[in-house]
Amino acid sequence: MAAKRGSEPKPTAPPELFELLPLRYPYLMIDRVEERSPERVVALKNVSHNEWFFVGHFPERPVMPGTLLLEGMAQTAGVLLHAHEGGKGPALGFLVGVDKARFRRPVVPGDQVLYEAKLLKAKRGLLRAEVIATVDGEPVAEAVISVMSAGLEPAEPERG
Repeated sequence: MAAKRGSEPKPTAPPELFELLPLRYPYLMIDRVEERSPERVVALKNVSHNEWFFVGHFPERPVMPGTLLLEGMAQTAGVLLHAHEGGKGPALGFLVGVDKARFRRPVVPGDQVLYEAKLLKAKRGLLRAEVIATVDGEPVAEAVISVMSAGLEPAEPERG
C-alpha cells in the first residue's frame, strides 16, 4: 500500500538543522538529516570541491580528513541523542568517546557521505551509537561514538 503524499517524514536541512545542533558552517559536517528516530538517524554530507579543508589537505589530491569524517559521525550521533531524549529544543552533546574507528577508503570531492547512527545504549544522558559512513553504499568509515548531553544553558562565570 502506498503512503499518502506528505505522510513521509521530511528531511531536515538548514535552518531546521540549526535547531538540532548548535553548530554552524564551516564546522557543521552534515547538510541534511534524512531520517530521525530515537533508535536511528541517517544524515548526509555533500562533499564539494570548494570545502575549506581541501585547501591544505591535500591541494594536489584533495581528501576529506578522517577527523572530519569522525566529526560528521559524532554530529549524527548528537542528532540521535537529541531524538532519543525527546527532541525538545536544541541540545548540546559533547563527544566523550570514539571506539573501534576504522577508515576504509578516502572521501573525495563529489562524494556524498551518508552517515547512519544506530543506538547501542543510552543511560542518564550518555549515548553510545554505532555509526557507519558510506559513499555509494560502500563503507568509508565506522566507529562506536559516545556523546553526553550537556544542555544549552550558558556557562556561569567564574567568581574570584
